[in-house]
Amino acid sequence: MKTVILAGGFGTRIAEESMFKPKPMIEIGGMPILWHIMKIYSSQGFDEFIICAGYKQHVIKEWFADYYLYNCDVTFDFANENSMEVHSSVTEPWKVTLVDTGLNTMTGGRVKRIQKYVGDEPFMLTYGDGVSDVNIRKVLEFHRVHGRLLTLTAVNVGQRFGVLDINNKNEICTFREKSVSDGSRINAGYMVCQPEVFGYIKGDETVFEKEPLMKLAEQGQLMAYKHDGYWQCMDTKREKEKLDELWDSGRAPWKIWGN
Repeated sequence: MKTVILAGGFGTRIAEESMFKPKPMIEIGGMPILWHIMKIYSSQGFDEFIICAGYKQHVIKEWFADYYLYNCDVTFDFANENSMEVHSSVTEPWKVTLVDTGLNTMTGGRVKRIQKYVGDEPFMLTYGDGVSDVNIRKVLEFHRVHGRLLTLTAVNVGQRFGVLDINNKNEICTFREKSVSDGSRINAGYMVCQPEVFGYIKGDETVFEKEPLMKLAEQGQLMAYKHDGYWQCMDTKREKEKLDELWDSGRAPWKIWGN
């Protein structure tokens, strides 16, 4: 099953870093947060990715093109036809499709633009700035059992996002703004989508979290997988520093893979 990652936004809340690179390429522990997210999926057996790029999309493409240079010891022999020898081969079992989904395209429009790469199959979808220790196989199992069109992972954190009204059947009934002391859950990404979801997206101007998800909720087609473990987005410089501190301490909860 393919995993679609939204990685095309401007990252304006963390402009100190995003003025030089797209937010998913901002590094945690020396590696882009996009790499961390892909390792979360790959460690659970999901190795095929479609990256929805946009703002400074060339930075993402160049990083993957030069993956060996960034992650291996190399020798450049200028006297021997300018050859390059890779010493310690660091490889990943990944197939990565990088798609320029436009500079100003909204989240729904980005998803719509990669439809031809997904085809008529279910797919996973997440944001390029949030890490978690969520069990993706359990999310997928939950999705297959309930048979609705979309499952999103719902977490309970004291942050500044719109929240989900979830009934006792784990159906998402509606979205609303978060109050100061609200304990309701938010959309953390790590979604599973049926291909019919593409039909809820009109075009580049569609914000995925607005009309498509709201309509799915109204039709009883949107379900919540409740995750009570770790989740953290990297929306601000302070959140980046928090993630860096956890990684450097060796206590990063989202590092569910081996060395």
